[in-house]
Amino acid sequence: MGAFNLTYKAFGERSILVEWPQKIDEFIQKDVLNFKNEITKNKPKLIVEIINAYCSLTIKYISTIENINDEISYLKRRYSACSKSQNTDFKLWHIPVCYEREFAPDLTVFSKLKNITIEAIIERHTKPKYLVNFIGFLPGFLYLSGLESSLEIPRKSTPEMTVKKGSVGIGGMQTGIYPMNSPGGWYVIGNSPLNFFDVNQNEPCFAKPGDYLKFYSISKSTYQNLANKVKNSSYHLEFEMHHG
Repeated sequence: MGAFNLTYKAFGERSILVEWPQKIDEFIQKDVLNFKNEITKNKPKLIVEIINAYCSLTIKYISTIENINDEISYLKRRYSACSKSQNTDFKLWHIPVCYEREFAPDLTVFSKLKNITIEAIIERHTKPKYLVNFIGFLPGFLYLSGLESSLEIPRKSTPEMTVKKGSVGIGGMQTGIYPMNSPGGWYVIGNSPLNFFDVNQNEPCFAKPGDYLKFYSISKSTYQNLANKVKNSSYHLEFEMHHG
């Protein structure tokens, strides 16, 4: 059965919000995704969309929910059917990042604020596997958890009006990549030459919630070489398939 005591409540006339303990936690995130998969496999036709966040699911229905208690009872039965040891396949994506100064406008400031050398920042940022929690803010913006606590920092008090596509940033307990030029308040410590959202692909965003990312450091010349391959559609993104 499910591992947590969840709360269920109406979220407007056509949605139900399911909530876990309110914190960013890998075990909670896995449980959220397992429950989402369970509902998806057994989804009634009335359910049209299931949106996951760090510690919640929003379940949207095609029309007004006539009997909220019946729907909540159904969801509780589905959660009880979940195995907390449920195995799911996932991909570990290897993401190249250039941390050189021209690609990392905030790296020097970040280093001073945290009193950590730039070399140590790069080492600590490329060490973990980051869990893809969900996709939001912008199409293809991957919210990642797993950042070392020594690299956590509050977001900028004044956001930048333009953060370049591919910028790798840190804000709060998270790290992530901007998939396109946009405003943003995270500290930019590098840049990746990859496309993180491409409407011309069958799957515009290559990663999905439950996958993992691992960054690796590249030089400026390698960055330019990869950027050319991406532009010419000759770059093949590296990943490992895992059976969890």
